[in-house]
Amino acid sequence: MSLESVILSKVKESPFDTRELSKKLKIDYNKLIQAMKSLEYNKVLECKIQVLNEIVLTESGKKCLTAGTPESRMFHAIPENGIKKSELMKQFGREGQPTFGQCMKCGWIRSEKIETKEQEKEKQPQQKGKKKKKQRPDLMLFRKVEEINDRVLEDLKIIHDKMSEKLNKKTLDILKRRKLITTIQTKSFVVSQGPEYEKYTTTQKIEYQTCLKKGMLQKDNWKSHTFKKYNFKSLGVPTQGGSLQPILKVRSEMRKAFLEMGFEEMKTNRYVESSFWNFDALFQPQQHPARDAHDTFFMSNPKKAKQIPEELMKKVKTTHETGGYGSIGWRYKWSEEESRKNLLRTHTTAVSSRTLREISKEPFKPRRFFSIDRVFRNETLDATHLAEFHQVEGFIVDKNLSLGDLIGVISEFFTKLGMEKLKFKAAYNPYTEPSMEIFAFHNGLNKWIEIGNSGIFRPEMIQPLFSGTRFNDYKEDVNLSVIAWGLSVERPTMIQYQNKDIRNLVGHTVDLQVVKKGPICRLGFPRKVIKEKKMEEEIKKEKN
Repeated sequence: MSLESVILSKVKESPFDTRELSKKLKIDYNKLIQAMKSLEYNKVLECKIQVLNEIVLTESGKKCLTAGTPESRMFHAIPENGIKKSELMKQFGREGQPTFGQCMKCGWIRSEKIETKEQEKEKQPQQKGKKKKKQRPDLMLFRKVEEINDRVLEDLKIIHDKMSEKLNKKTLDILKRRKLITTIQTKSFVVSQGPEYEKYTTTQKIEYQTCLKKGMLQKDNWKSHTFKKYNFKSLGVPTQGGSLQPILKVRSEMRKAFLEMGFEEMKTNRYVESSFWNFDALFQPQQHPARDAHDTFFMSNPKKAKQIPEELMKKVKTTHETGGYGSIGWRYKWSEEESRKNLLRTHTTAVSSRTLREISKEPFKPRRFFSIDRVFRNETLDATHLAEFHQVEGFIVDKNLSLGDLIGVISEFFTKLGMEKLKFKAAYNPYTEPSMEIFAFHNGLNKWIEIGNSGIFRPEMIQPLFSGTRFNDYKEDVNLSVIAWGLSVERPTMIQYQNKDIRNLVGHTVDLQVVKKGPICRLGFPRKVIKEKKMEEEIKKEKN
């Protein structure tokens, strides 16, 4: 007997509930719904959806049925001669105190205070100026009744037997608060005869085909078949397309801002870098705290770098030890072994130093570069710090660049990111002088926040990189300089998506629904739009 015949025979007797029929006849529920929907489409059946709220036991409630409720277990754990409350609490752990309260409420146990030796000492007079913390008196617990009537267990048995309607609302609320029961919502259909039922069951049944098959074409009998009409109003299966992670959305907007300003993108495919390019080439001393193991991830294999330009290494060594170009250096003995140590790069400035060396092999012309990629630091993970994060960096190389040029370029860049209110504060960096911290006013937080760092690369850094190359314009009488700035991607992302914990953006705690349904990233308006808005505001003021 086909499933369709079973449905038609059951509905002939009386309307039925789909879930009850599925359980009674042990039929797969999904197959039953599929056959029912097909008959409903042809108006043979009428189906009305109904929603039922069913009260069921939780895992804790099921445990109570087998092992007993916590209060009954605590009652039976108390021996006839009594037990200390502290010892009993150790047996029951977290649920000890609330269970003790239930037992007292039911009147099953009684308690008596007992004094320890320390509490007896507290009663004795003490010297002035010496105060000791008062010790809470321990309690001795005894059974108050010989037998108990566990009403909670009886209520749970009633719910297990699907007779929750016998219990009043107050009882059910108490059990819900104790997380012994929960309410689940189930949907089913009430099926009855449709307008085409009589006609469909009395006339010859037509077998509808849902698609054109290969065999029909081969036998050329497809014309004799009756095909089911297409329902063009049905929604179909939702597609599972890929979604951009919030950090990638913000990164894309930042990259767009750089490209609009005429910057070239640097190659950032070196996650593993030598200490030479990451620190020494940037005129960062070898005893600097950032080079310690508690701040940097050093490689165990390969431990040391082999390919470092010998001539450049000698010039960097001389600059560190004795200085040059108006500097006295750091005045220490520079170690080549320390310089060859491999590490996970701590900043993308290592990429900038390599790029400066590469472009110096070509004839000089003003250039602008940027990079956005991952860096790694041995940080303690918290709401605002990660051991792996993204760093944005940009630099411009040209003649006679000043601090004013740096402020102007930074202002243009951050305006494209929607940050117009900027402040600059003097700071210190080993490889830039002068150096500035960049602050922006955040309207949502209503305060100034640090968003980046900037400065002009020191001659001790760029002179060794340029010397002996085709950048012959760099002489002592010509000021060839490099202005640079950098920031992270994660902090603007947190601000953009109003996220207080950076760990919710990266790692196993990321909510995939936020990634799929997150809004597009629009960090700022184009410059023209901002200017037009300002002009409109000025015109309104003049009119008023």
